Amino acid sequence: MDKDRDKHTPADPGRRGLLVTGAAAALTLGPVSFASAAAPGGGGSDGSGTSGASGASGGGDLVRTVRGTLPPGAPDFVHLPVDVPEGIAEIHVAYAYERPAVPAGTLGNALDIGLFDERGTRLGGPGFRGWSGGARSEFFVRADAATPGYLPGPVRAGTWHIVLGPYTVAPAGLPYEVTVTLRPGPAPEAGGQPVPGEAPVPVYPPPRAKGRGRDWYRGDCHLHSVYSDGRRTPAEIAALARTAGLDFINSSEHNTSAGHRAWEGLWGDDLLILTGEEVTTRNGHVVALGTDPGTFIDWRYRARDNRFGHYAREIRRAGGLVVPAHPHGTCLGCAWKFGFADADAVEVWNGPYTPDDEVSLAEWDNLLVAAARSGGRWIPAMGSSDAHRDPDPVGTPQTVVLAEDLTRDAILAGLRAGRSYVAESARVSLSFGATGGRGRHAGIGERLRVAADAPVTVRLDVTGAPGRTVRFLTDQGIVHTATLPGAGSGAAPAAYTGSVEWRTTASYATYVRAEVRHPPAAPGLPGALIAFTNPIFLGERGK
Repeated sequence: MDKDRDKHTPADPGRRGLLVTGAAAALTLGPVSFASAAAPGGGGSDGSGTSGASGASGGGDLVRTVRGTLPPGAPDFVHLPVDVPEGIAEIHVAYAYERPAVPAGTLGNALDIGLFDERGTRLGGPGFRGWSGGARSEFFVRADAATPGYLPGPVRAGTWHIVLGPYTVAPAGLPYEVTVTLRPGPAPEAGGQPVPGEAPVPVYPPPRAKGRGRDWYRGDCHLHSVYSDGRRTPAEIAALARTAGLDFINSSEHNTSAGHRAWEGLWGDDLLILTGEEVTTRNGHVVALGTDPGTFIDWRYRARDNRFGHYAREIRRAGGLVVPAHPHGTCLGCAWKFGFADADAVEVWNGPYTPDDEVSLAEWDNLLVAAARSGGRWIPAMGSSDAHRDPDPVGTPQTVVLAEDLTRDAILAGLRAGRSYVAESARVSLSFGATGGRGRHAGIGERLRVAADAPVTVRLDVTGAPGRTVRFLTDQGIVHTATLPGAGSGAAPAAYTGSVEWRTTASYATYVRAEVRHPPAAPGLPGALIAFTNPIFLGERGK
């Protein structure tokens, strides 16, 4: 998750004001102009009321620094317009802000940053050029390259916007400094290279890998690299995914699609790479899973703005799934406030198992109860690592999905249908099914259509968790608990399979799902999850 102006009163409301455009409020500052920047040492005000200094470096760079202070209660986004003249090859931005000590329980300063080009800052518009949140203190954009998290492309003349995101502001305010450097392109007649032209054509991951036909495929759909606030390169993540026994991964950088083009040469017959985004709003995070390569989903809104439904549809129009992430995460802004009506699945297990995952699991189970009893749509559960850096393990946990093949469409179809379970590692495998009269059988995510009083046998086979606890849960709660046999002397735990059966009827259980857990860490509390399944529904009623 993403986590630094002397204070003044606007002199000209026409040049700077508070804008509300159907999204989170944005404060627009006066523009940074380079009209008089050719004179070395030329300082002064940019006309916006901020203090600043501008000038030309010895190499011809145009530089201006803007300083100010944002007060507590500042809008979510602060736009700093930058007037870019003709002939500029590169824009470079550096920023810093003060982080004063604050009393315990008081929010300190945290300031995010990103860039929009001359096409504007309209919500969902084409002007997005990159976002690094609070992960970097500087970045650049030019035609042939850009800082990770930003999109290369021509630096065209017009009004660009640096967008500041005051995530939190200390009681004394948030003093900041932004330095903008414009680098002209060398003139060809002077012996240099011309201003670079168009950005190189991006190479995106293919939509299929070799696969094994219809089978269970393991994936981690929530990962971060240096293209947002992670510390690993895409190459390092791909290598760790293979080591973890994964068949597919999903690129999910915070609020940017720039990482989609970073996987060239890293996919293969054994690894499918999907592209997406972690849409990191102030009211919760959502993984856009498996969207068309190059798709950018805007994040600049809160629940009160009533915009999430629109962007959920944008994710689906781009072929992806809408997956609220860590809905009860304890990080600031992580708690999910948008409801689940627009969700295709929900990430209830995020990284090493913690109490907030237990709360997310319970909330998801309540959603299942409501859907099962009404016969309405139910939302499958997922798990992902959200790995950012060492020692975060890739593939802990991982979602194991039954798919027709190792392709983007097949994997997403399996996840959408809930034909999946979640395991802490590739060491653990589950087989879960229900059988009824006349040889009927249903697996995870399916419905066993039997009469209300017909006997049903539920069976779970577990590999890789000897001696651990199995729980069967229905809309009535926990209905059966058993301990798997130990592996025995000399046996390999990872290869050991134990089984648990339970008998019921559709009149008693509208659905049944399974959990495998570690021993409790404290008396009276459940142990951490090893694995859990999506439900099997019982009875004639329902979809």
